[in-house]
Amino acid sequence: MNIRKWNQSALSAAFAVFVFSSPVSAQEAGKQAAGLPVLYEELSSPEFVQAMIRSESTCVIPLGILEKHGPHLPLGTDLIDCREVARRAAEREYTIIYPAYYVGQIFEARHQPGTVAYSTGLMLDFLQETCDELARNGITKIILLNGHGGNEHFLRFFCQAQLAGKRDYAVYLFDPSDDQTMDEQLRKLQKTTVDGHAGEMETSVMLAHRQDLAHLDRAGAQSGEDQKRLTGLKHAYTGIWWYASQPHHYRGDGSYGNKELGELALNLEAGLLAEMIRSVKKDTVTLELQKQFFQDAAKPLKTKQ
Repeated sequence: MNIRKWNQSALSAAFAVFVFSSPVSAQEAGKQAAGLPVLYEELSSPEFVQAMIRSESTCVIPLGILEKHGPHLPLGTDLIDCREVARRAAEREYTIIYPAYYVGQIFEARHQPGTVAYSTGLMLDFLQETCDELARNGITKIILLNGHGGNEHFLRFFCQAQLAGKRDYAVYLFDPSDDQTMDEQLRKLQKTTVDGHAGEMETSVMLAHRQDLAHLDRAGAQSGEDQKRLTGLKHAYTGIWWYASQPHHYRGDGSYGNKELGELALNLEAGLLAEMIRSVKKDTVTLELQKQFFQDAAKPLKTKQ
């Protein structure tokens, strides 16, 4: 049986029971569904059933971290910003947005006050069990929206690890392609050439939607310059690379942040995410291929060569 279709059918039946057994009319229920919250934690249990149908069993998990963001931005910058991207995308293409998720890879910032760095095993288990629980509640398509650079390799590994055991749901990582037109729009508003962490761009994004949390007057209190302490090392990667370059956990100059740049960046990324959500809703191939893969992986000697 196609698990995705079964879940959708079961949800439709559950929704029908909810609508026709409640004191409100079907028309009123339709109006309620149209005004559904997008944030998981703001949905009531009956609303969750409606949201599952409207979202076509999709959910976005915005992933951030608790780490220093220069001397002027909040510890939760990554999650605060990427949840805003998710919210704006969900306004264009409805989906459920998972609550605040701060469990990720941030060992490189353990020397800075406020950093919370969980163990490797916990990181993997926590995200896996979160996905498993979402699937148990009927969500068959989970989109990971990464707001933290240190999660990049971890999340790609996590996606690959989904093939280690049989799943009846699919995990997708938001991975937008480069868009020259969009890049040019952003560059026109940028004033700095060195950026990367709590610099002009991240500060601008925070200014666009949480100006109360961005303190431009403090941005120059520390240096965001590359210290270049591993210049003698050739053709090698080492985990201490970031600390060697940016010991203040700050790259760029946040004092150049401006609201217009941040607003543009948020809307451009939200548009790309909304486009992804639409494509994920329509996607039937991923789950079908996973099912075939798990069948083949159980009996590899019978796989056609």
